[in-house]
Amino acid sequence: MKQKGLSHIQIIALGYFCIVILGTLLLMLPIATRLGDSAPLGTALFTSVSASCVTGLILENTVSYWSVFGQVVILGLIQLGGLGYMTVATVFYRLIIKRRGLREKVIMAESINTTRMNNFSALVKKIFWGTIIIEVLGAALLSIRFIPLFGILKGIYYSVFHSVSAFCNAGFDLLGSPTPFNSLVSFNNDPLVIFIISALIIIGGLGFLVWDDLTLKRFRFKKLNLHSKIVLTVSAVLLLLGSCLFFIFEHDKLFCDMSFSQKLLNSFFSSVTPRTAGFNSVDIASLSEASKLLTVVLMFIGGSSGSTAGGIKTTSLFVMFAYVTSSIRGKDGIYTFNKSIKNEFLNKALLVTFINLSLALCGTFIICAIEPVSISNALVETFSAISTVGLTAGVTTSLGSVSQIVIMLLMYCGRVGSVSFATALFEKKHLAPITYPAESITVG
Repeated sequence: MKQKGLSHIQIIALGYFCIVILGTLLLMLPIATRLGDSAPLGTALFTSVSASCVTGLILENTVSYWSVFGQVVILGLIQLGGLGYMTVATVFYRLIIKRRGLREKVIMAESINTTRMNNFSALVKKIFWGTIIIEVLGAALLSIRFIPLFGILKGIYYSVFHSVSAFCNAGFDLLGSPTPFNSLVSFNNDPLVIFIISALIIIGGLGFLVWDDLTLKRFRFKKLNLHSKIVLTVSAVLLLLGSCLFFIFEHDKLFCDMSFSQKLLNSFFSSVTPRTAGFNSVDIASLSEASKLLTVVLMFIGGSSGSTAGGIKTTSLFVMFAYVTSSIRGKDGIYTFNKSIKNEFLNKALLVTFINLSLALCGTFIICAIEPVSISNALVETFSAISTVGLTAGVTTSLGSVSQIVIMLLMYCGRVGSVSFATALFEKKHLAPITYPAESITVG
């Protein structure tokens, strides 16, 4: 790779591409399907992209179409995609080669979206073991419900699968039997399952850097760094606001036959899962138009930087919001929590937002042009793909080949990072700096 002159971003993009290809080949093996036939290339590729990009959109029902071998392959892709394959590589790299050069450290830091280079190995170790501990704990708690329902071995397997899928914000499930594509609908009145899955999603979506800061500062909010304060504040506001809005929009519609406590439970879960898990406790296609729009907005925002989630990230939303409020107040600069934010972070937030929005809208135009689907359902699919969410309005399985390719490209861009993906494609070396004369224009 050094001889080819690949940048660290290009290496990460290529790495995910290789994982997708490997996953596709494994899923095309006859042993990967329940019927013992080789899965079609399109189905295997789509599933591999969705799993490695921790999205959750599927063409075939996971539990009824894929064998245990195929499901384990999917689970492995989810874990690699959720942790970031470079994080996993770092652990094994550390076991084999004790010393690493600056280039290797930069690539590894970029893969988990951090600029922290000091004591990087300790951070990676925390990420790896923290992930294992949380997923094991989640599986143990889920087994309380799943073992009585499915038996010991199957109950443990289901618990592990859903714990990993939830923590990695993937949204793949094995509960689509006897009703296919059912997700958690049959558990929408079960607080144990809903709250455990929600907790795993939230913890995974906060980000590795926030975990590290919380443990170092012993959960004292005032001592946290600015990034952690922003992530926790925005996440809490979005969860509370989203829950309230879903309750208002659906209490006499989709939730009309539910008890008051069940309405609250499903309103909360409907606010959690778009950021960006892909599980659903109610039929997304049956949501009101207002709730679908709210779901799209939450999916577009996503989780936090350096996490298993996608979207433009909570920090991007906060930086843009802080800039607008500061400008309205006539302040020169971005200030929050008695700190200032550099303009370079505003520029990156605007770039991420513009590229993600452009890609999602372009995908929506293409799908609406060639598929008999409504705009609202197309928006759910495309924003779900670019934000690596996995929620669907029920049209993914009926999409044609071109639309499936569009969704796969959106999922891949969303996981690698739309900005990183664009940079990986068009990055050039040794560009001579050119400065053009400035001129005023009229804006607004």
